[in-house]
Parts: sequence; C-alpha cells; structure tokens
Amino acid sequence: MQKSKLMEVWVGIFAFIGIAGLVFLAYEVSSLSHSTSENTYSVSAKFTNIGGLKPRAPITISGVKIGEVVSISYDQDIYEAVVIMALEKQYDKLPEDTSASIFTAGLLGEQYIGLDPGGAEDYLEEGSEIDITQSAIVLEKVIGEFLFSQTADEGEE
Repeated sequence: MQKSKLMEVWVGIFAFIGIAGLVFLAYEVSSLSHSTSENTYSVSAKFTNIGGLKPRAPITISGVKIGEVVSISYDQDIYEAVVIMALEKQYDKLPEDTSASIFTAGLLGEQYIGLDPGGAEDYLEEGSEIDITQSAIVLEKVIGEFLFSQTADEGEE
C-alpha cells in the first residue's frame, strides 16, 4: 500500500513537470512572450494594405532580423494602416530614405517587413517615419486580375 502511494506521488510530479514544460513551449512558440528590449528605437510606416502582417513580425535587411513590428493601427484620416516598428539600436545608420516592403515568407504565408536602405546622408532616428512603402501583395487580387485579363483577351478574339 505504501509503495503504491509513493508511485502515485512520483507519477503526479512527472505529469506536473510535463504539463508545465508544454505550457512553457506553447508560450514561447506562440510569440506571446514580449522580448522588445530597451535597446531599440521606434519608427513608423504607412501602408495601403498590410495583408496578414501581425505584431511581432520580423523586420529584416538582407535577410538579417534587425527588429520587429510593435503595433498596427488604422489611420481613419488617410485610410492607411500605420505600422510601428522597434529596430535594434545597433542598426542606427539606416538612411532616412530607406524603403519598407511587406513580403511573404515560406509556404505558410507568414509576413514580414523588409527594409531597403537608401542613399541619404541623414539617418532614421526615434520617431522617424519611413515614407517609401510597398504594400503586401494579395494573392487573391492578383489571381482575380489575371483571370479578368484572360477573359477580356478571349472576348476580343
């Protein structure tokens, strides 16, 4: 009887550790943990269409992650999405005419922002706005335009 009770306690301990481990992994994978540090500066950009871009999406230059999306809001006066990005301070020499484009990564369609440095002598700093942007390409819209053009071509023949 004593041995059975001890076995139940050990099984309970292992079950608790296993569940705690799964919760920790789910928390880390789901990007709910907030890792934006004090070593960042914020810049913003306005897009006509952000597609499936979400907060915590990576910001990259030449494939190197240099920051992440902090927040996304909608400006009702200009009818555009406003994206606030936190860039790491070690990348503080980005020209002020840097452009931002929304790209899709991989088969799952996760979106990220790619920056392309310009040639200006002044640099982006805290509170700057990136003026040159390219919105996300919406696959449904591209397919619709292609089908419409095919139908129009057939009608002319």
